[in-house]
Amino acid sequence: MMHEIRSTQPVEPFHLVLEFNSGEYRIVDIRPFLKGPVFEPLKNERFFKQVKVDRDAGTVVWPGDIDLDPDVLYEHSKPYLP
Repeated sequence: MMHEIRSTQPVEPFHLVLEFNSGEYRIVDIRPFLKGPVFEPLKNERFFKQVKVDRDAGTVVWPGDIDLDPDVLYEHSKPYLP
């Protein structure tokens, strides 16, 4: 199944609550993905909180064309009850 993200909310440091197209809410710690220079800006909490959903791509994005694969986020997330 291809996962798409409908909404996101930054919560505790470096965690996102994600709403998927299945209607599921899940929480993910993105710190394991912050490797390499492209993700360096995400280590800044103020920058991290600028997260948005790109509806065309179905995933989360940040300024500077930074994004993460929604299927990977789903696999590494845990169920969350809003």
